[in-house]
Amino acid sequence: MSATPNPAPPDFSPLAPFYRWMEMASFGPVLQRSRCAFIDDLSDRRRALILGDGDGRFTARFLRANSQIQIDAVDASAAMLDELRRRAGLDAPRVHTTCADTRYWQPASPLYVLVVTHFFLDCLTTAEVQSLANKMRAAVVPNAQWLISEFAVPAGWHGRFIARPLIRTLYWAFDLLTGLKVRTLPDYHAALRWAGFELVQERRWLGGLLASELWQVNLCALTARGDIL
Repeated sequence: MSATPNPAPPDFSPLAPFYRWMEMASFGPVLQRSRCAFIDDLSDRRRALILGDGDGRFTARFLRANSQIQIDAVDASAAMLDELRRRAGLDAPRVHTTCADTRYWQPASPLYVLVVTHFFLDCLTTAEVQSLANKMRAAVVPNAQWLISEFAVPAGWHGRFIARPLIRTLYWAFDLLTGLKVRTLPDYHAALRWAGFELVQERRWLGGLLASELWQVNLCALTARGDIL
């Protein structure tokens, strides 16, 4: 009996030339600010894995801010990776790109000191984030960090009447434009904690609609679970 093929990822390639302008028209510069909120804290990092950076605006900014960083960038869209390499400009030799669905891709490089996912985990289910977090934990050094920007639903009326309907509309739009089938934000906090990461820094934007977070491997939690002997 033949194996069931893996479901195809959403196709963001048609949006690649317009992605920046779509973002600016909907949220202005705030999404990019949230991506770069902790970039000054990462100047000593030397090996990073960036998953789903879209058209590469964060990657280009990070390369300029850190002259030593070597980056592996993975995205399911070849067109988005083309945009990323173009934006990297003269720093492009420090970026190795791989066109792959990160749900099934396996790291083959040396252990990373930093993982980056900006507005990417919301394209996954909670179970898929859990699988990714476990995979990342095995692919990073003991003191590694994970930089995340994501949408969030804050408590109270703002979450109920503004954030939740807006996020629902965004999911509907990306289903129409890319075929994205996910409909709700994943519980990535629980997934990362279970995989052995802890939240160490956080900033909120637009009343809590956007979150910028820096996570770090929690060796104490892993030791307590018996994952480190």
